[in-house]
Amino acid sequence: MPEGPSILILKEKTQQFKGQKITEASCNNNAIDADLLIGKTIINFKSWGKHFLICFPEFTVRIHMMMFGTYRINEHTTKPPRLHLLFSNDTELNFYACQLQLIEQPLDEIYDWEADIMSDVWNSKKAIKKMLDEPELLACDALMDQQIFSGVGNIIKNEVLFRSRIHPLSLVSAIPNKKLKEMIDEAIKYSYEFFEQRKQGTLSKHWQAYHQKECPRNHVPFIRKDTGRSHRTSFYCEKCQKMYK
Repeated sequence: MPEGPSILILKEKTQQFKGQKITEASCNNNAIDADLLIGKTIINFKSWGKHFLICFPEFTVRIHMMMFGTYRINEHTTKPPRLHLLFSNDTELNFYACQLQLIEQPLDEIYDWEADIMSDVWNSKKAIKKMLDEPELLACDALMDQQIFSGVGNIIKNEVLFRSRIHPLSLVSAIPNKKLKEMIDEAIKYSYEFFEQRKQGTLSKHWQAYHQKECPRNHVPFIRKDTGRSHRTSFYCEKCQKMYK
């Protein structure tokens, strides 16, 4: 599943379509009425965590890549795209295996922009308050909660917990405030590293925990286990990642 940094890269790549008028559109599962898009001009692209937002004057198309979503710019595959957009200058934008939604409300009424880990208005104090409002919340679940850390996925979760030396099954309410701030700082720092490494095609070469077999600090086997309410896989070292209870 593409994480927040990958959606920011998509936003960068699609800037060429800003201000372009759509001349042809199709949706292969009728999730949205593609005819609504024909003749419309894209006024902006936005992102909120894992959500990619194509903005028009009267509405927004939300795209969520889910687990296997992909896109093609000025090219297409042999499979019909979930959403196909052709522009007046004969350029095209295609999305595959994604979830679509038409949003007619103002985006500020739907999204808490301060919860986006890579937003200019990210709010650490608000994130800490949201976490502490759930005393039984586990560290692995806190990082994966899109209302707290929008854009964080399983790769970022694992790398951040390893860097901050926090066991994924730690209770957030038991983690010292200084350590919580360290976790947040690492989440921000690693998200931007992820962004640059993804663009360079070197992301997996830098993983210290995710899908790794051995702790690079202690040279003992990583534990691999599905954790938390999301049951997503955690990779962790029981020797250097402290369990806070």
